[in-house]
Amino acid sequence: MPLTLTLTEGVIPESKIKDAVEQITAAFLKNHGLSGNKVMTPNVTAQVDILPKNRTFSGGKEFLGAWVEWKVPSFALADREVQKAFFKDATEIIYKLSGGKQPKDNIYGNVVHTVDGAWNLDGIAMTNEELGEAIKKG
Repeated sequence: MPLTLTLTEGVIPESKIKDAVEQITAAFLKNHGLSGNKVMTPNVTAQVDILPKNRTFSGGKEFLGAWVEWKVPSFALADREVQKAFFKDATEIIYKLSGGKQPKDNIYGNVVHTVDGAWNLDGIAMTNEELGEAIKKG
């Protein structure tokens, strides 16, 4: 499940970016009841994009922002309580790692769900059912 963490330069100190990815990954797994799952844990991947201060905008004006975006199968981050708990956790993680400087209302999250059968795990395109069976083994 790829996470894309996009930050305006300076939102989180460079030395804290790895911590952000580790903590957001742990929160994702925890909120899905999958902490320690041997199938899912290595398949939660991440990329971090750091954008220059003059390349992030709100309402057409430059600002400092943070975006947490997931690309996941349709059953992940689908339950409303999981959504609320996870994005609360992710917001707190970024807020704390920013030293309390990044306003929470400038920390955003969203989810992109994939088409059933188009999820690739271990080189095999899996349906939601197949992926669920693989996760149960972990």
